[in-house]
Amino acid sequence: MTVDLNSRYGLTPTHSEVVDACKIIEPCTALDMGCSNGRNALYLSQRGFDVTAVDSNPGAIDMLQQIIGEEGIANIKAQVYNINNAKLTADYGFIACTVTLMFLDPARIDAVIADMQEHTLPGGYNLIVCAMSTAENPCPVRFPFTLKAGQLRDAYAGWEFVKYNEDVGTMHNGAQMQFATLLARKPD
Repeated sequence: MTVDLNSRYGLTPTHSEVVDACKIIEPCTALDMGCSNGRNALYLSQRGFDVTAVDSNPGAIDMLQQIIGEEGIANIKAQVYNINNAKLTADYGFIACTVTLMFLDPARIDAVIADMQEHTLPGGYNLIVCAMSTAENPCPVRFPFTLKAGQLRDAYAGWEFVKYNEDVGTMHNGAQMQFATLLARKPD
C-alpha cells in the first residue's frame, strides 16, 4: 500500500487527469511542468515513473526537494525552470502540464507546446489541462492566458487523441469555468 504523501505534507490531491492517465500509461520518464509543491510528481514517482518536476517558483521546488529528502525518494528530480523559455533539454515518455499554461506568457504558449511535442518520445504522451475563455463561457478569472475553442486540439493535429474535451467544470472554490483537457499520444 502506498502512503498518500500529498495528505502527509498538506498538498492538494493529485490532479484527476494525471490519475486517469496513469491507468493507461506505463511507467516511463515523465516531466511534470509547473509542478508547484509536487502533488503530481509524488503520485507519478510512487507509480514507478522517473520524474523531472519543474516550476519557476524556487519556494515550491525547495518544498518538494525537502519532501524528496525526508521520504528518501530517488526517482524525482526537482528543479527551478522557467517554462516560458521553451528550452527542454531531455526527452520524455509522458509530459503532464495541468493548470499551468494559463499562468504563462501568452506570447510563448505556441513555443511551449511545440517544445513539449518535440521533447516527447515517439509513442509518448502529453497531458494538458488549461482554462478556456469562449463567448459562451467567458473565463471568470483573469489569467494571463486562456485557450480559445479548438485551439489545443488544432495544436495536436497528427497526434492520436486518447481524450479531448472542452467541458465546463466547477473549481474547488465553486467557480464555473471551461477547461480544455487533452491526453494525446505522439505517433511512433
